[in-house]
Amino acid sequence: MKPPPQVVVVGSYVIDLAFRCAEFPKPGETLAGTSLTGPGGKGSNQAIAAGRAGAPTLYVGAIGHDAFGRDAKAFYKSEGISAKWAVKPTTPTGSAAILVNDAGQNEIIVVLAANNRLSKADLPLKAIRNARIVITQLEANLTACTHALKLGREAGALTILNPAPFRPEFKPAMLKHVDIIIPNETEFVDLTNRLDKSGGKPLTEAALLKLPPPKLHSLCAAIGVPIVIITLGRRGVFISRTDGYLEVPAFKVKAVDTTGAGDAFVGGFAAGLIAHEGDLAAAAQHGCAVAALSVTKPGTAPSMPTQAAIARFLKKNT
Repeated sequence: MKPPPQVVVVGSYVIDLAFRCAEFPKPGETLAGTSLTGPGGKGSNQAIAAGRAGAPTLYVGAIGHDAFGRDAKAFYKSEGISAKWAVKPTTPTGSAAILVNDAGQNEIIVVLAANNRLSKADLPLKAIRNARIVITQLEANLTACTHALKLGREAGALTILNPAPFRPEFKPAMLKHVDIIIPNETEFVDLTNRLDKSGGKPLTEAALLKLPPPKLHSLCAAIGVPIVIITLGRRGVFISRTDGYLEVPAFKVKAVDTTGAGDAFVGGFAAGLIAHEGDLAAAAQHGCAVAALSVTKPGTAPSMPTQAAIARFLKKNT
């Protein structure tokens, strides 16, 4: 019998249709390349990352009554990770077109489809109320995701929001249910500007990367969430909390495909919080290890490392 889930991830599932080429095509240009199809979606990727990293995990998401939906169920069964599926018969399973170049960089178009129809009624109340950590993103129905955070917060769970992809429909009121927010640099800029916390002149990514840590810490505090963790790619992560800030460096690896690296960090961080009893620095280092390992392989969910691989990597690199 599986242990009850300690991490509940509510969010998106999409089928990834990935295409690899030497360089991204210019407008009107046709290039030859290779392709790879597999499971993805920010919510599902994070659940797979947490589950493979050793945290008892439940994924909650919506799919269509189609071949991609059946593949989703089969994938989770093969992984041995629990999932609660809300099947939407009249809406297809979400999909994503992903371009990856030889430098490992990516460009993505996502079609949310069934993910937008996830509802409050689809949420497993008992599992969320008994979880230690509840995670959502902005790639599924925002009303359902907000309600999941609210239920988790009311039950005493640690609530985590990954504000990705940042959407015009985002409502700042969602933040009152969030304990930890984990944006990348682009999402942090969008969030800061949306909340009008940049002090007049809109913040840019270039300006963000030049900010000294105390100033960046002040911007994080203005968001109004107790803990802000900004993922900065090869620079690692910046953690801002009410009593100060710290920086956790990234591990140096040869990147093959950076798609899903942020999801790998979020899932690995959640598993690290469970394993290290809430130690933020240790959990962030664990998340960085999971992200580093994920970019050494192609794909998103299939590239998430196992608990044994993470342990070997940390032993060798710390």
